[in-house]
Amino acid sequence: MAGRFTPRTPTTRTTVRGGHIPVPATRTPAPATGVTRHWTPAAPTDLGLTLGPLRRGSGDPTLRTTPDGSVWRAARTPEGPGTLRVALRHGTAEAEAWGPGAQWLLDRLPQLLGADDDPAAFVPRHRLLAAAHRSRPGLRLTRTGLVMESLIPSILEQKVTTTEAYRAWRLLVRKFGEPAPGPGAQHRLHVMPDPRTWALIPSWEWHRAGVDDKRAATVLRAVKVARRLEEAADMAPERAQQRLELIPGIGPWTSAETIQRSNGAPDAVTVGDYHLPGIVGYALAGDRTTDDAAMLELLAPYAGQRHRAARLILLSGRTPPRRAPRMTPGDIASL
Repeated sequence: MAGRFTPRTPTTRTTVRGGHIPVPATRTPAPATGVTRHWTPAAPTDLGLTLGPLRRGSGDPTLRTTPDGSVWRAARTPEGPGTLRVALRHGTAEAEAWGPGAQWLLDRLPQLLGADDDPAAFVPRHRLLAAAHRSRPGLRLTRTGLVMESLIPSILEQKVTTTEAYRAWRLLVRKFGEPAPGPGAQHRLHVMPDPRTWALIPSWEWHRAGVDDKRAATVLRAVKVARRLEEAADMAPERAQQRLELIPGIGPWTSAETIQRSNGAPDAVTVGDYHLPGIVGYALAGDRTTDDAAMLELLAPYAGQRHRAARLILLSGRTPPRRAPRMTPGDIASL
């Protein structure tokens, strides 16, 4: 019975979105050289579960874990680039930051670690969800307060495989971003490009990264109004999604994927996904042919917490068995 709820190795974009990264047991980190802050969460917090959704694949140049139990994150804040190191030691978050955005990152450390989240609002009504919820008491929904850093990789993930999307993000950030401030550069961390740099990327570089013209054009439209889109981080989730969806090429799937991270939205369930309805249907009703409408009906008892419910399903590992080989990634660079 216990094996039923053991997470499988993530194999699709949706299962990866369950969002768990392995974080080694905390050891004594190197002496502090940046600005520091300590914060004690009110409840147990699992760094791997809480910050996992921010990582776009194991090679993501904006997020790393290190053997001392730290999670390193590079971000472009309103104050400029910043590097954040955070580790949990005896229930207290020890954070250190560098760069122009250091203080901004430290000021928002509690929100990043789920201080605005209320897991008690989630009431399991299915046996599988009760078990998944009980086995992950440290799951918190992060709130980064940064829209573009989640929006752009979500656009890159539209209608392609995980491998293709993560490769594109990795190549573009490494080539057009900048080394993270402080010791972040030693961990090969990069801060993603600023809006102007995104706008100046030549068409052939998008193609080399495997990004088609449609997705590239959507990114370009978004970065032109990046300042207005960043305002969505302080809006109610529904209004935030409406703001993002004003951009042609950004629909409910992309906006939900974004505000789940930027706004910590517990009810922003992803619709329009190729895999998620079947996974939810299979887990809750034994029906892998479930569509979006049926998925929303199954998740209706969790109104207000539907994203959390969907994520717990993904983390449970209760996904339908494969019936076909994995899709072969495309290569538009050779066209």
